[in-house]
Amino acid sequence: MDKQEALKQIKAFQKNTMTEHIGIEITDFGENYICGRMPVDDRTVQPYRLLHGGASATLAETLGSIGGGIQVDHNTKSVVGVEINCNHLRSVKSGWVYGKATPIKIGRKIQVWNIEIKNEDDKLVCVSRLTLAVIDKD
Repeated sequence: MDKQEALKQIKAFQKNTMTEHIGIEITDFGENYICGRMPVDDRTVQPYRLLHGGASATLAETLGSIGGGIQVDHNTKSVVGVEINCNHLRSVKSGWVYGKATPIKIGRKIQVWNIEIKNEDDKLVCVSRLTLAVIDKD
C-alpha cells in the first residue's frame, strides 16, 4: 500500500473521534516517525485564546499512539497510553501547530515515544514523552 492510501486509512480510522473533532490531521509517516498538525482555533484554545495544554497533549498522544500502532500486528495486538508528560514551552494564538513523534524504545510490551510540537515558525511549543503498553486484542 502506498503512503497516500495509508494516510487515507488513518484518516478514516479517526472518524468520529476526538482527533477528528479538534481537527488533527496526520500528514506523514515513516518507519521511525509520524507527523501531524492541529489548528489553533476555537476548538483548541483556552479562555485566554491561547493553545490549550490539553490540546497539545491530545496531539502528542494521537501521534505517539498511531505511531505505536503501526509497530504492532493489528490482528493480535493493540497499544494503549499509560503515561504522558508534556512541557509547554511557548504559547500560540492562531494558525497551526505541527507535531513529530519518534520512538525512543519499541519493545514487545512497552513503547516510549518522544513528541515535539512546533509553531509555524518552527519554534518549539511543547515537548512530550508518551509511554504505551502493547496489549493483546480480545
